Amino acid sequence: MTQPDARLVLAADLDPRASYRLMTTLVVPRPIGWLSSRGADGRPNLAPYSFFNAVSAHPPMVMASIGRRPDGPKDALVTIRETRAFCVNIVTERHLEAMVQTSGDYPRGVDEFAMAGLPMAEAETVDAPYVADAPAVLECRLVREVDLGDAPNTLVIGEVVAVRLGPGLEYDPDRLAVLPESLRPVGRLGEDAYTLLGEVRHLSRPRVER
Repeated sequence: MTQPDARLVLAADLDPRASYRLMTTLVVPRPIGWLSSRGADGRPNLAPYSFFNAVSAHPPMVMASIGRRPDGPKDALVTIRETRAFCVNIVTERHLEAMVQTSGDYPRGVDEFAMAGLPMAEAETVDAPYVADAPAVLECRLVREVDLGDAPNTLVIGEVVAVRLGPGLEYDPDRLAVLPESLRPVGRLGEDAYTLLGEVRHLSRPRVER
């Protein structure tokens, strides 16, 4: 599997699948945005996206890059556009298998909550459902879409209107710092590989006087 000599891979020489495999096995681990939303017809949608991250702290904002199907946008993008709202359910170890179940390329209109046996609840600040027993949920409103040019993806940026912290989650109530050992997040690696929390090392940033 390994190559003895260094190799320069030119992006222009790669087909889409090879480019995807290379990028998703190198840019790791990636946080998973488990997005839940509801269409104008009232049907819920739940799907994970690992091209996901936080992009701003104040106001808090997150982004997710949503790909396309051969016949058009994925359900997540359609429903988010219709209601301009979504929730991000933080994926932890206890929900790993259920999250993977919701990642299938199912026909339009499939209720992934019911299919994966997940309890559903309603967000308080936006028109979107969420995974009721998720330890933390970000309730978001759509603020912008970004066209990525030739890429078959749409970048969705949402402002976090409220954060729901579950009763079993440990955090500093004054600083609002969640303990990673309590959260037990899951990260996405390449292909069908995921990483669990493992060892946590705490290292302080250097203090630089100006």
